[in-house]
Amino acid sequence: MDSQSKYPYELPPLPYDLKSLEPYISANTMSFHYGKHHLAYVNKANELIKGTLYEEQSMLQVMRNSINKDPVIFNNVAQIWNHDFFWKSMKPGDGAPDNRMNEKIITTFGSLEKFNQEFSEAAISQFGSGWIWLVVEGTKMKIMKTSNADNPLVHGIKPLLALDVWEHAYYMDYQNKRVEFVKVFLDHLINWDFANANL
Repeated sequence: MDSQSKYPYELPPLPYDLKSLEPYISANTMSFHYGKHHLAYVNKANELIKGTLYEEQSMLQVMRNSINKDPVIFNNVAQIWNHDFFWKSMKPGDGAPDNRMNEKIITTFGSLEKFNQEFSEAAISQFGSGWIWLVVEGTKMKIMKTSNADNPLVHGIKPLLALDVWEHAYYMDYQNKRVEFVKVFLDHLINWDFANANL
């Protein structure tokens, strides 16, 4: 969802159908994650924002203005944005970064394999719920971890890709094996075209 979107929020459409990420993410997981969790954030955010000053603010403004003042509003609005960004960070079919992105990855991390290793380590070591991001801060690309609903935008950092490591993102398919879920994301699901467009 565009960070300039305003209340009332709607559930953004998926960029593919519920079965498109199989066998790596099942339609069953997608139906719950997108159709219930993501939708619940939309509904709760609209309920909380109705009649407040946040009605006239962009989504980014709401996130920045509520993060320390109204954490319940922040959590729900940020999770709408985070999830929409996560869906776009994946696509059906294996892919590889194009020349521009590949050069940036090599310059920053040494190789795509080293990027995968660092990203995986960040995702596996994230305690509890949260998100793992490939971001650009200034001119420097890096991997960033955030807890719960936090995201790079509120810290003035530009996200390129996101991985959801809340348990509901993978438990139906992988149980408690976050390691396997992260490997599948890196090996089969990353939408490098989306990352490149954000870069």
